[in-house]
Amino acid sequence: MVRSLKNPKKAKRKSKGSKKGEGSSSNSGPSVEAKVWQPGVDKLEEGEELQCDPSAYNSLHAFHIGWPCLSFDILRDSLGLVRTEFPHTVYCVAGTQAEKSSWNSIGIFKLSNISGKRRELVPKVNKDGSDMDSESSDSDEDDEEEGGGSGSPVLQLRKVSHEGGVNRIRAMRQNRHICASWADTGHVQVWDFSSHLKALVESEAEAIHGGSTVFNQAPLVKFTGHKDEGYAIDWSPLVAGRLVSGDCKNCIHLWEPASDSTWNIDNNPFVGHTASVEDLQWSPTEPYVFASCSVDGNIAIWDIRLGKSPAVSIKAHKADVNVITWNRLLKEGDSVVAHFEYHKHPITSIEWSPHEASTLAVSSSDNQLTVWDLSLERDEEEEAEFKAKTKEQVNAPTDLPPQLLFVHQGQKDLKELHWHSQIPGMLISTAADGYNILMPSNIETPLPANDA
Repeated sequence: MVRSLKNPKKAKRKSKGSKKGEGSSSNSGPSVEAKVWQPGVDKLEEGEELQCDPSAYNSLHAFHIGWPCLSFDILRDSLGLVRTEFPHTVYCVAGTQAEKSSWNSIGIFKLSNISGKRRELVPKVNKDGSDMDSESSDSDEDDEEEGGGSGSPVLQLRKVSHEGGVNRIRAMRQNRHICASWADTGHVQVWDFSSHLKALVESEAEAIHGGSTVFNQAPLVKFTGHKDEGYAIDWSPLVAGRLVSGDCKNCIHLWEPASDSTWNIDNNPFVGHTASVEDLQWSPTEPYVFASCSVDGNIAIWDIRLGKSPAVSIKAHKADVNVITWNRLLKEGDSVVAHFEYHKHPITSIEWSPHEASTLAVSSSDNQLTVWDLSLERDEEEEAEFKAKTKEQVNAPTDLPPQLLFVHQGQKDLKELHWHSQIPGMLISTAADGYNILMPSNIETPLPANDA
């Protein structure tokens, strides 16, 4: 983020007599030099506002599908396992939080023509010392031509009526058209959205705009065995159709697939927490193991072969634990490897990158999305080399962790984020004011550029 003056003339009057001696008698107002804003260090003064620096992103777009969405999921597609060239296309499923319960729906949408530009981490410098990248990035048209796309992304949307607000929604990894939703009515439902996805795949960009039609469709399953509403739900990445759902009354139920469209749901719940179960995550390597977190501050590890009590219970925080995520490189006996106290408000979503095992994305109710690389340590020699190449004064704040890789702002009341498993470096986030798709330019990937 770069900060600048929202009202230069007003700021000029306020700044008279300041230590920097800014101010001018010119009618055009003072010339204010933009500078990098350091989160957690700098404070905005009266008349100042933050402005986005486009050069910090390979791609950045905003969109919405109507009512705010508390939860969404990215759907795997057949467009390529590793995609690095713009423009991009993504498929998602999302659930609304409408003003009235009867107005809610699940949106299945396709966003195509996502343009962007691959930027250099260290800008190339002309012979006269000027920044080549900054000169070329001033024009949106230049970005579009170099990025292989033009114009704005195209949203194609289909809506399915949903009873009550959607607390959380997840798509099955093995069969993307099968999705499970947690409703604020206390019901968990499983849906088959194959017909809607087929329509989106086959449609032209102009065929479906706005999604004004709301389809009435019955779910495959509607489970009413939970005693309260909930937020925790997860499909197994290893066993197709295996599902767990947890509620605000501390109960977790296991779903085992009986066929492609039916499930045997265990009415005898797993109980080990003393408060609301906030999140559930299956192990990426063990088909019978899942983890849970709770308002009681504990994280529990469960083995469904060993009964209805947790195999391990760990006191993780003094406060609520709202979200958890597995790292695929987690080893038995590992202790806490890092502890960061950066965000000052609750963490709303957290997810490890599917392409970089040490990279973590976090969203918070402080309206910040942060990206962390736990493999980083401060290196004064590298900093000096970077300063020499860019010919700029780049001082890393001593009171910010060197593992903090990127800070994204601009969304209000951030709720959930996900990495795109097939597009390295792409993040999608949802908030009260809509969605952002972003690709920070300083997130490197070891994958070659021609792997499309």
